[in-house]
Amino acid sequence: MRRADRLFQIIQVLRRSSKPLTADAMAAELETSKRTIYRDIATLMGQRVPIRGEAGLGYVLEGGFDLPPLMLTSDEIEAAVLGAQWVAGRGDPALARAARDL
Repeated sequence: MRRADRLFQIIQVLRRSSKPLTADAMAAELETSKRTIYRDIATLMGQRVPIRGEAGLGYVLEGGFDLPPLMLTSDEIEAAVLGAQWVAGRGDPALARAARDL
């Protein structure tokens, strides 16, 4: 997985969690090392992504953080929402999780 993709995935993992996540849990989900997660979290924090926590205790993404908006028409948004709802209910587990994240 490219580093940029992994940084985005870390944000997604943190967005869907309501409790602190350890580097171990994120590393297992993203199939990478704990050390890589620590470096990536430090990078995200350095880019002012509002992540709080520390090694060994877990990390949380503070409320109100959103990714930059995409430029979609209202019809494109409606199509994306309907498609994501359909996949969330009928897709395989990986696709269903991706649809819920969307």
